[in-house]
Parts: sequence; structure tokens; C-alpha cells
Amino acid sequence: MTLSPREREILALLRAQPMLDAAGLARSLGTSKGAIAVALSSLGQKGEIIGRGYVLRGEPWAVVVGGAAWDVKARSLGEARLHTSNPSVVSRTPGGVGRNIAEGIARLGGRVHLIAAVGADAAGRELLTCTVEAGVYVDQVVTSPHPTGSYLAALDADGELVIGLSDFAATDAMDVAGVSRARELLGRCDVMVVDGNIPVPVAAWVLDVAATSGVRAVLEPVSVAKAARIAPLLTPERPIFAATPNVDELGALVGHPVADTIPEITAAAEELRQRGVAHVWVSRGAAGSLLIGDGQAMPISAIPAHVTDVTGAGDAMTAGFVHGLLAGEEPAIAAAHGHLAAALTVASGHTVRPDLGVAFAAALAEIHTEGARS
Repeated sequence: MTLSPREREILALLRAQPMLDAAGLARSLGTSKGAIAVALSSLGQKGEIIGRGYVLRGEPWAVVVGGAAWDVKARSLGEARLHTSNPSVVSRTPGGVGRNIAEGIARLGGRVHLIAAVGADAAGRELLTCTVEAGVYVDQVVTSPHPTGSYLAALDADGELVIGLSDFAATDAMDVAGVSRARELLGRCDVMVVDGNIPVPVAAWVLDVAATSGVRAVLEPVSVAKAARIAPLLTPERPIFAATPNVDELGALVGHPVADTIPEITAAAEELRQRGVAHVWVSRGAAGSLLIGDGQAMPISAIPAHVTDVTGAGDAMTAGFVHGLLAGEEPAIAAAHGHLAAALTVASGHTVRPDLGVAFAAALAEIHTEGARS
């Protein structure tokens, strides 16, 4: 993860002369364009430059390792009835937990790289194009022999989920060999997000990278089944900065049911803290959340919102939390930012709200103004 003398020379030149191209760098350093190209590629892998414009690293950044898919949502126009046809409005949008979190971070103004798998198909190419347009760097996305993933959500007239069905064969087939080329990028980021959808060996490997590199890792369990699958990874030898389960997922992580009460949640969270998780942030729906860390349990209130569509709320919470961490906020403030991002998202009808950054800044300013008045 260290820089070679040549790489340091190139960075120094680019800081002094940002418009230098590969030929200009080669002339200045008395070497070939081929050698410069190799060094620039290495600097890109290490996260020191971004893309072909040689934009230098200058702000904290995150890497999200997780799923990428297309979301197909069908919202019933009336009361949803099982075992029969329901008149609905159907939409297709970019999705996948990891990809959604990455887009949310980017929409909030953060720099973020996505490590995921998509198929070598038109759906995969379109998905990556949409993700890049949202501001996410996708250089480390791997191509899978399986079709690009898809998720079907059936919603009732109130926007609540009736049933969800997924095909994540591309994500399920991810392996360490495929993501290992991003080793330098993972080891140099400020926050790493691990989506519980990825295979356990991949999750173990990226969490080991975080542990050995001193990177803050945020684990998003995704579901009860996925939480149970990754629970054995939580050990003191593999410390994690934060885990973000709901109450049921918390129970799966500790291996026994947990009631939705502050004493039981706190006790279960302390079990995870004994296993190397510094902060356990437990979402409780309309009751807000509970952040357990540093020897205390802090309730955080949910932000009221008119619910248009609940899809993506959890992803938005994690994105807001990570964005807060990148901005240097304490975990409790970052968690409050997560609630705000989620409230804005469920009110919008989008899995990832396109104007999330603008809406978030306006809402935060309003909150600060109201606080100053009171």
C-alpha cells in the first residue's frame, strides 16, 4: 500500500501541473509513456488518482463491497390481494444493496468506489452507466458469467413491501480472486462498507483487509438469513467499526432472539462488542434506532415522513451514516444523518432519491435553524 519513488514523483508533478498528460509526464521524468501508464494504473488502484483526468485524492472516501442489480417494483393501485392479478404501476430502477448505498453516498456528495459483480450483458452495461452518472466510481466492478442481478418487489397501495424476489447469481458467484485486484484501494480508503449479500469468503477477506489496514469497516447485515450466515466472521481478531442491523438481524448475529426493548437490544449489542464490533447501530422502525458504543446506549429518534415507498430506506440510512463518518462526524451525529437520509428517501418514491444531496442539505439547514431558534 506504500507508494514507490516513481509514483511519488508523478503525484508531485501532477500537483504542480494538473494538466500534464502521460506524454508530458514521460518527458518530465525521462522515461517512456508505457512506464508512466503502468504507474498511473497503479496509482488508480491505490486510490490516489481518479479516472483518466488524473484527479488527485484530496478528500476522505469510501469503498462499498456488495450487490448490484436492477429493481423491478410493482405497486398495487388498490388493496393488494394474493393469488390473483392486481392492477399496478411497474417501474425499473438501478438497485442492489451495495450499489444503492454507494449511490446514496455519492448523491450526498461523498467520493465512493463500488466493488460488485454484473453480467456481461446489456443490463449490466446499462446498470454501470447509471451508477457512473450518479457519481460512483465503478473501475473495480467485476464481470460475471451470470446474468446481471434483479430484484422484484411487490408493494401494496401504501408502499409497504408485500413480497420480494431476487436473482443474485452474479453476486453469489463473487470470489476473492475477482476482488483481490482492489486490495490497494480497500486498504487505503477511509470507510469500507460490507453488504451481507456477498459470499462469506469474500466478506471475510475484505474485513481482514480492513483489520490489517486500520480501515473503519461498516457491516450491513441486509437480512436475518444473511446476518446468520456472516455471524461467525465477527471475532475480536477481525474488529469492525460498526454493524447496522435491525432487531431481528441483531438476534441472528448473536444467535438468539432479541426483544425490541432497550435493555435486550443493549445486552445483545454488548455481546457483539465483546466480539470486536465497536459500535452497534440497531434500527427500530418508527421507534428510531439505538446506538450502542463506548459504554453507553443512545436512542436516536426517527424523522417523521410521509411514506411513498419504503424501498431503499435502509440503504439510505447506511449511506447517510457513512457520509457523516466521512465528514468527520461522531457516530451519533452520523446516525442522525442516516435517519434524515432515510426520511427523505421514503418520501420520494425513488429507491435512491436523485436530488438526495440537495434535499439533505436543505433539511439539515432547516433543522439547524429550528435548533438555533429554540
